[in-house]
Amino acid sequence: MIKPIPLFALLSLASIAVAEDKALFNGKDLQGWDGNSQLWSVKDGVIRGETQASPDNPKKSNLRHNTFLVWKDGTPGDFELHAKFRITSELGNSGIQYRSKVESVGPDGPIVSGYQADFESGQTYSGILYEEKGRGILAQRGQQVVINDDAEDPKKIKKDVTGSVGESQAIQESIHIKEWNDYVVIAKGNHLEHFINGKKTVDVTDQAPRGAKEGVIALQMHAGPPMVVEFKELVLRSAK
Repeated sequence: MIKPIPLFALLSLASIAVAEDKALFNGKDLQGWDGNSQLWSVKDGVIRGETQASPDNPKKSNLRHNTFLVWKDGTPGDFELHAKFRITSELGNSGIQYRSKVESVGPDGPIVSGYQADFESGQTYSGILYEEKGRGILAQRGQQVVINDDAEDPKKIKKDVTGSVGESQAIQESIHIKEWNDYVVIAKGNHLEHFINGKKTVDVTDQAPRGAKEGVIALQMHAGPPMVVEFKELVLRSAK
């Protein structure tokens, strides 16, 4: 005879399932995050990154290098990362780092290397997979890619475009300029997927030995034009 599961046990199982979702941002302050407090703040319940124009050139910010707001509470490996983002300035480039590494702390804050779910105010890079301070663009928007080291030169990589996940321009047209967008990153083993507003933007299998299997999550503030970028509803889930 199979004994029924007691009610308290069912409640415990439900609690375990809910606990799989981890909020990375409390909506009030930057507790659990590390970065340059002159650049990063919380305003109206969202994380806000802002650079000012250089006094010497109003078209460039006073930022001397790319810098990051780093989540301090873990180095996730396999996961689903959900976030909302928007760039409210006319120009700007940012991204969500994952399976990344803090290389050093520069004059403007942490310097990070690793996988980046890119986005921008322009028409080209949102949704791509970029490796900051590493191998550069690993997949353009709309591509399904398999990555290996180059057998003839281990300093280079071999990128095979094996298919398509959608037409790049159609994906771009679904991205809301200056408004909130949903970004989802799924990392499982060496398989990496990005989605913006429900559309898959890249599908990458990184078979190169140097491909990271875990690391920090961070938010990018890019050197270049003065800009404002915002994030909210950052949630980490177990990979399915």
